[in-house]
Amino acid sequence: MLLDLHLVPTFGALALAIVLLWVPAPPVRGNRAWAWCAGLLLACLAGLASGVLDWRALVAIGAYLALAFGARASERAWLRIPLLALTGVCALLLALHRLPGFHNPMLADRVQVSAGAIPFTLYANFDKAVAGIVLMAVFCAPIRTGAAWLPMLRRTLPVLLATLVVVLGAGMALGVVRPDVKWTALTPWFLANNLLITCVTEEAFFRGFLLGGLARGMARWRYGTAVAVVVSTVLFGLAHAPGGPMLVVFATLAGLGNAAAYLRSGRIEGAILTHFALNAVHFIAFTYPALAHRAA
Repeated sequence: MLLDLHLVPTFGALALAIVLLWVPAPPVRGNRAWAWCAGLLLACLAGLASGVLDWRALVAIGAYLALAFGARASERAWLRIPLLALTGVCALLLALHRLPGFHNPMLADRVQVSAGAIPFTLYANFDKAVAGIVLMAVFCAPIRTGAAWLPMLRRTLPVLLATLVVVLGAGMALGVVRPDVKWTALTPWFLANNLLITCVTEEAFFRGFLLGGLARGMARWRYGTAVAVVVSTVLFGLAHAPGGPMLVVFATLAGLGNAAAYLRSGRIEGAILTHFALNAVHFIAFTYPALAHRAA
């Protein structure tokens, strides 16, 4: 099933809005946020025209933007903390598809890409993408200079490789996955969707917003950063509970790797790349998502 042609402008504009997060746009009246905001506005207009969104989605997106910008601008703790909490709740509701007005198209319906694997369904989730765009732009300070990319990659690469070895090695040892090199018509769609929507949004929330925010808030504690890592990683694992207890275990292991990449690189991009590398290698070179007899 893949993406219908009439939906390409909507998700093309959405992808553009995500990419513009990393574009060093010149300031307009001192504001550099106009580029990704313009991309998001274009995606929303295209979404309305194509039927992916209705007016309720625009209300939800507007409220979410107001909460996020309000939380960042607030200088008083009594106001900032509730606004941050509400922003986090709104991001979760968007990512979990609990807010009305979004009609996310299905890219694949119960597809089996590996012999003996459980089938899976893939959606292009506009609401989850919006959650990630706003968190990235408002709270995560994405890289916007070429000079910063190479140091980030150098610090991230050892953690990324270790995460691949540990998580996929554990998966093979427990019989959850096995080597299965493949490239299907779905692969490019999966990779693009996974990077731009899944990885950007989940890392923006669990590492940039949650781990980073908790670590800063507990900076005076001796083990504040460690507590922030544990809390954010456990929550990341539990977020995968619909996939069964085995997925929770592997997501928690992967979350530790993503957190380590984030802290070692000092950049959200380190976590995003580690997350994406694991998912991409898993999809292309191993059973995806898991062998049916061990999925539970």
